[in-house]
This record gives sequence, structure tokens and C-alpha cells, in this order.
Amino acid sequence: MPKPSSRISGIVPSGKNGWEIHFAAMTRKQAGDRVIMLSVGDHDFDTPEGTVEACVEAVRGGHHHYTQLPGLPRLRAALAALSQECTGTETSPDEIMVTIGGQGALYAAFQAVLDPGAHAVIVSPYYATYPGTVRAAGGRYTEIETHAENNFEPSLSEIEAALEADTRAILINSPNNPTGAVYSRETIERIAEICRERDLWLLSDEVYWTIRSEKEHISPRALPGMKERTLVINSLSKSHGMTGWRVGWLTGPAGMIAVMTNLNLVATYGLPDFTSHAAIAAAENGFGLREIAELYTRRREAFLDAVRGMNGVIVRGSEGGMYVMLDIRAIEEDCEKFAWDFLNEEDVAVLPGASFGKAARGHIRISMCQDEETLREAAKRLQRFIAARLDKSGQTAAAG
Repeated sequence: MPKPSSRISGIVPSGKNGWEIHFAAMTRKQAGDRVIMLSVGDHDFDTPEGTVEACVEAVRGGHHHYTQLPGLPRLRAALAALSQECTGTETSPDEIMVTIGGQGALYAAFQAVLDPGAHAVIVSPYYATYPGTVRAAGGRYTEIETHAENNFEPSLSEIEAALEADTRAILINSPNNPTGAVYSRETIERIAEICRERDLWLLSDEVYWTIRSEKEHISPRALPGMKERTLVINSLSKSHGMTGWRVGWLTGPAGMIAVMTNLNLVATYGLPDFTSHAAIAAAENGFGLREIAELYTRRREAFLDAVRGMNGVIVRGSEGGMYVMLDIRAIEEDCEKFAWDFLNEEDVAVLPGASFGKAARGHIRISMCQDEETLREAAKRLQRFIAARLDKSGQTAAAG
């Protein structure tokens, strides 16, 4: 057959996407094995009933038709109100474009800011799709490694050193997936300053903005001179328990959003009508918003309490989002081997940190998408797994 395009072939050039352990665990679980799934950020509970009922009513009420390309006006207004709360700056509906999930928003953002061959800077660790999304836009990127010892805060000098003549954008993610790090105000302000000085776009993934500890969430969009050069990626998946509904959105300058709507014309032709009505109900009524945030705060604290003091383990980041990041280098430098062995020996699925960039090598990402009892059981199995390795090697690694 004719060859596929180099662009589509190059999205995942190695043929691996870092999710092999998750899919292997899923296959085992579906076959009846009692595997604890801590590998994916998909809620273990259903979408709130109010959202579901709004969708059912919409289907029965004849909402089966095409919608406006940037989203239904009422949905854009509801998401503008959410964005105003998230970013801390006034937002109007014409600054909103609805997309197919947060990934759709990320894809649209890079398509909008990168010409073929243009350069972007990505802060690592990062969500696993970031590099492929840049490549899908025909762009290039430099990965800036944050450091576990600095709680995964970006190094501003390294960002500046990575900039090239054709750099068009910097992508950040706070609260961060996979580390759970929440960037400080000083870090966000300095990155914003770099963008103003170099006339760059700042892409800010704020999907986890509701799920955090006491640390303040800072959106660069609210900073001086940044509203006109920031694109905020957001989604109802995590905040409102709607992962499978695929409702995301971009917040940005009205002129940029108007141009970007052309991408919806040729890519998706807008969001489904009945899904849009479910999203309106969720956003306007805050279905699940507070409850989900509180739930993950309790789960994170329960798991952290269970692993604190565990030999060979150091907690890194883990201030927000749905994940805990554990430094296991005192046990095993090869985090992929660690994760495979943990699955095979203790029936617990976690993801190796290396799946999210070089900066997370020697770490494992643990999803909090299970109840507290299950998380405590997973911690017990982790302690048993590590103790067996320490016994074999004679190590006496310090507790973290």
C-alpha cells in the first residue's frame, strides 16, 4: 500500500508510548485477575447524576444536531465563567473555543502557534502526549528537565538557554501531571516575563486546577501583559468527573480564538449537541466540582501517610492533581523494570516516570483513582515489594 505521511508516522516515532504496562494490566484485569489499577487518571466513579440526567433530557428533547463550531453560546458562556474562576481574570465567551477534550485543546493550540519546523519548549516531566502533539503540528521541541530535588519546579535559566531564533511557544502544566507539583508564583511570573521579552506564546495546561493542596494555583493569563499571549488548556474531565464525555476548551485572545475556530471546521465540526447540554449543566451547576476536589485531597493524604517513612522511597511533588510521584532510585534506577516487576509480583499497576520525560526517570507515578482502602492496600504491597529488594541487596536506604 502507499506509505503514510511522515507527519503521522512521526507522532510516536519509537513505536512505544509508555503505556504498555497499563494496557497489559488492563488485559489481565479483564481476564479476571485482581489487579489494582493505579496507572491511569480515570475516575473510579461515574459522572455526577445531574450531568447524566441533563444529557438524557437533551437526547429525548431532540438535541441531535450540529452545533456552532466554537461551541454552543450558552456553553461558551458557562466555560468563560469557569475560566474566570480558574485564571483569576475576566473572561468573555468570545475568548472560549470548545474542543473534543483537553487533548483537543492542546492539539488546537499547537496547530495555532507552530508553523512547520518551528520550535517550542516543553517542561519535563510532562503529560505523555505533549511531544507527539508538537510533532503532529510539524514542530520541533526542546525538553527542559526539572529536578526532583527542587520539587520539579522549572529552571528558568535552562528555559532561557533552550530558546532558539524560531521558538514560538513555551508549554507549562501546573498542577502538573505526572508529578503533582504546583509551580510557585515566582516561577510563573518569571516564565511570563520571558514570554513578554521574547514575544512568545505561553501554553498553560491547567486541567488539574481544582485538585490541589493548600498551595495557590497561579494562572499566567492573569499576569500583566499575558492575556494577549496565553492559551489556557482546560477540560471538564477531571474537575467535573467527565473523562469519557470529551469536553475541553481553550481560553485565549478573542482574535486568536476566531481564527482557531477554522480548525474545528475541518477537524471535528464542533461538539455533539447532547454532550454540549450535559456540559452546560455540569459547568453552570458545578456538579461534582467541590466533591471531586475534596475526594482527591483525602485520597492523596491517605496514600502519602501510608508511604511516608517507607525505606527507599522519597515523595516528590505530589501537591496537587490526581497523582503521587515517588522517587525509587534507591531501590531501582530502571523505573520501567520496577513497574513491570511490581505488576508481576504484587498485582499493582503503576506507570514508570520515564513515560513522562527524562526528568522523571527513576520515579513511578501512582494514580489516586481508587478508594482509600485500596490505596492503603497498594501501599502495603509496595512496602512488601521494596522490603524484599532491600533484603536481597543488603541496602539500608534512608526513608523519604
